[in-house]
Amino acid sequence: MRATRFLLLLMAIGLGAAACAPQPVAYYTPAAPTGIDAAVYGAPAARPVIAAAPAAANASSRGLLQSFPFAFAPGYAGYRPSYAPAAAPAQIAAPVYAPSPPPAPGAGYGSGPYTLDSGDRLRIVVFGQDGLTNSYAVDASGHIDMPLIGSVLARGATTDELAARIAAKLRDGYVRDPHVAVEVEAYRPFFILGEVTAPGQYPYVANMTAETAVAIAGGFTPRAFRKTVVVTRTLNGQQMRMVVPLNCPLRPGDTVNVQERWF
Repeated sequence: MRATRFLLLLMAIGLGAAACAPQPVAYYTPAAPTGIDAAVYGAPAARPVIAAAPAAANASSRGLLQSFPFAFAPGYAGYRPSYAPAAAPAQIAAPVYAPSPPPAPGAGYGSGPYTLDSGDRLRIVVFGQDGLTNSYAVDASGHIDMPLIGSVLARGATTDELAARIAAKLRDGYVRDPHVAVEVEAYRPFFILGEVTAPGQYPYVANMTAETAVAIAGGFTPRAFRKTVVVTRTLNGQQMRMVVPLNCPLRPGDTVNVQERWF
């Protein structure tokens, strides 16, 4: 009887010692974050590590622990769970808008080379031919009339193009090697209508603008719209109407219409 009690006491002491022995500690390995969490927290750099099971742990406990996907390291000091720092969200560069350079005055309003038309007076010089050098007016049909060669079309041509036409005709049996120069002696007039003090026809002034035309016509009336004007211009035989600012250059033959403001 005493022997039985002594055996039970020894068994109780052994079980108590086993219960008090340090046991392995398991840590849950979180799943890798996805979506927004992945962008904020990043992915785990390594799985968490737990201390190796002490030698006093019983085999059943160690076997149970080893059935889970845990990593073991020698000693608790080896446990250093860490996560890689989250990558900074990609910064989308704000679009840079470079201001466009301001258009030149008159750009887009038929600001190419000046073309001749009815009402222009030209100074034509044929070198070495005093009888042909003279002033010529472009008539209503758009032609000039010269000695020897007769009528030459000037409408729609630049001064250089007209000089080439005259030279070609002179070369055809009149002058062996003609050299011709053409310049505008007097431009055809421009017209201004609408809300100005003195509307009408006026001589064109070189490099004039719509604002200059208004000044020549005596200025705006009290009811004039003073920001833009309507210009009618003939280009390549076709008339075009355009609303232009006051600093738009004018051409000979243009018609300027100053509109009335509504209020």
